[in-house]
Amino acid sequence: MPAYLVIHPREQRRDDLRLSGDDLTLRFEAGWAIFTDSQGDCLAIPSGQGASIQRDDEPQEDRAEGA
Repeated sequence: MPAYLVIHPREQRRDDLRLSGDDLTLRFEAGWAIFTDSQGDCLAIPSGQGASIQRDDEPQEDRAEGA
């Protein structure tokens, strides 16, 4: 299942998030990172915000067992 970590710069004091879904896709368009699923666009992050996006397809269950 495709999954992504969105990590915000610490000085923004925003919570990082993990998005996942069987039909989740990511595209970059006109300075935006846009996440889309079968329902349409679900999250858009402007490049100027300074967030980093990492692909993270490891299942959450495996993380809990290995921790």
